[in-house]
Amino acid sequence: MNRPAGQRTERGHPCSREWRARRWRRRSALLGVTVVCVAGVLATASVAESDPPQLARKFDEKQFKEWTLAGPLGQTPAHVTDALPLSDQQNKSDWVKFEPMSDEFDGPALDTNKWHVGLEWWKGRPPAPFLAKNVTIQGGQLHLTMRKEKLPPEFDPSRYHDYSSAALHSRARTAYGYFEVSARPMNSAGSSAFWFQQDATPNWRTEIDVFEIGGNANGFERKDNMNVHVFETPDEKRHWDRHGEWLAPWRWADAFHVFGLEWNADEINYFVDGVMVRRVPNTHWHQPLYLIFDSETMTGWFGMPADADLPSTFTVEYVRAWKRKGPAVPSGRGGSAGLR
Repeated sequence: MNRPAGQRTERGHPCSREWRARRWRRRSALLGVTVVCVAGVLATASVAESDPPQLARKFDEKQFKEWTLAGPLGQTPAHVTDALPLSDQQNKSDWVKFEPMSDEFDGPALDTNKWHVGLEWWKGRPPAPFLAKNVTIQGGQLHLTMRKEKLPPEFDPSRYHDYSSAALHSRARTAYGYFEVSARPMNSAGSSAFWFQQDATPNWRTEIDVFEIGGNANGFERKDNMNVHVFETPDEKRHWDRHGEWLAPWRWADAFHVFGLEWNADEINYFVDGVMVRRVPNTHWHQPLYLIFDSETMTGWFGMPADADLPSTFTVEYVRAWKRKGPAVPSGRGGSAGLR
């Protein structure tokens, strides 16, 4: 814009030297985009062909193209080896194990070098807070338990009362890879969830929900709920999500099933027992995130669990993670050197 001669550019103004430097560093690191200011107009250079698409100033999620399986899985792949994802037992994608997010849960106790019990940024969804005692290892399995019980006095009784739940997250953050769990949801209306969240990238807040299942919630017993969320970007601070659900021919709480997530720079693909059930374009999810397991009282969605169904337990037999061999992920987008 035009300014009277001799008027200096303010520090926080677009086109000031400080503002341009901050903006350039942030957008270049996150999106591979060079930001310049010419004659007072903000402009962006084109994104390299291999980079994620540049975000519009206001993203129109109504144009989001996605696919979810309608009907049964069909033939599932034969299991040959635990060393590879069930959906790619021939290793056509050149996977290598990513140990920081892999655990067979076969030790005498939870490996606290890999896991943090609870979520530091959240006490849990009222009325059930996350309690550390509800995360246990037994019989070579991870257990997350929801209970009806009197709570410790440190919880605000106007928000948290009568119930408790469980959560833990990986100590490592990452972006991109293949993530697989064998799990059986709890047999109550308490949620059983496997998800990714809580990036440390400035001005970004995103989330990927691999599954959120209400194993004995009325009308949800056979639904595999999958979602992606955006809460904030450098250009917008608003929440939107794209939810999908696959209806299984079985109750999820009755048996273990293998859930997989293939997350790359172009797509996010969801798998059940080695078969793809959902595909969404990766328009926003390029930040390193924690891997999370939790259970919540979803009062407005699954409803409160019946007291007769408690305690109930969400059980995980293993979590395995892989990265593709190849060039390192560009700085600011997560991943590990030599892997993607």
